[in-house]
Amino acid sequence: MALQNKKIVLGITGGIAAYKCPEIVRRLKDLGFDIRVVMTNGAKEFITPLTLQAVSGNPVSDSLLDPAAEASMGHIELAKWADLIVIAPATCNTIAAINAGLANDLLTTICLATAAPIAIAPAMNQQMYKAAATQENLKNLTQRSVAIWGPGSGEQACGDVGKGRLLDPAEIVELVQQHFMPEPAQSLLNLNILITAGPTREAIDPVRYISNHSSGKMGFSIAQAAKQLGAKVTLISGPVSLSTPQDVERINVTSASEMHDNALKQAPSHDIFIACAAVADYRPSNVSDQKIKKNDDDMTVTMIKNPDILADISALTEQRPFCVGFAAETQDVEVYARGKLARKKLDLIAANNVSVAGQGFNSDDNALTLYWKDGQHELPLANKQELAKQLVVEIIKHYNQAQ
Repeated sequence: MALQNKKIVLGITGGIAAYKCPEIVRRLKDLGFDIRVVMTNGAKEFITPLTLQAVSGNPVSDSLLDPAAEASMGHIELAKWADLIVIAPATCNTIAAINAGLANDLLTTICLATAAPIAIAPAMNQQMYKAAATQENLKNLTQRSVAIWGPGSGEQACGDVGKGRLLDPAEIVELVQQHFMPEPAQSLLNLNILITAGPTREAIDPVRYISNHSSGKMGFSIAQAAKQLGAKVTLISGPVSLSTPQDVERINVTSASEMHDNALKQAPSHDIFIACAAVADYRPSNVSDQKIKKNDDDMTVTMIKNPDILADISALTEQRPFCVGFAAETQDVEVYARGKLARKKLDLIAANNVSVAGQGFNSDDNALTLYWKDGQHELPLANKQELAKQLVVEIIKHYNQAQ
């Protein structure tokens, strides 16, 4: 996705959560967005314009009556410049002013003068948020196609606990990215997606096991991307040290057999199955009840084949989901990937060369090539979170074509 040259006006109002805004700006800039910050007088009581200028790389606008800016009709210029206006934090006062159509400061004037979409991230005391007037204002703005992002719940600066916290910077940045996602991604709404992720562990004895180097980062990033785009996501994960993406249902397993049983149980109720886990192909035929002592120089472990999760789900004759596989290879990537695509009768396969330094297992970056019966498509090296969003968009394109 080309996020470069997308223009964001970030409106900051007078709430304690304004301290989170430099992080929002920094993350957006890292993704290629061009940011202009507009502050209300109240916002400047919590954070300085100089701080926001330093992280955004642009002058901060804070006055409707700035002679230098208004010589070129500054407020109209910003209103026309923006591809998206995000107000975070949005106090109840600013929300009420926008709802009423007031233009009593630079930010509210820009909101009236723009044709760009507007998103509001409320942040206020939980009781102020629950107030009938605030709820009515938010309802009215929603009906005018203003996006309402949040608020979150939890302990507030005043000591209260409840709904009214500003969303975390990462969540706001993700919502901005989602806003600019290609149109096919919108087809994910109301779809059920099942994803496997991480390694499996095959026990030898109570303290030893056979596993692999999978970190689970790619599968978790796909789960997060799919959820952000509106899908209902179930994630079956092997042993990893990763946090569950927000609002994703997670099922923890250890062995390949456990993952197989859970995936086969869940698959018929899902529209798409993405097999991203690095599942052990074999397991020890006998698992010792006690720790095996080191007696000889050599040790022999007899292995038996694990059930093939992806092949078994792809072979379903009723309620079969759209099946997407992964192929982590070290050589002849296309040959092996296409062989797996045909052998397991998959709809789509994503292949990567894990022998390349800086991508694949335990890396934050990855690159993929998608293969299907009549074609292929390259997804170049990128952060796994960004790559996951691109991959989900491609999957939904092929899913729609198959329907």
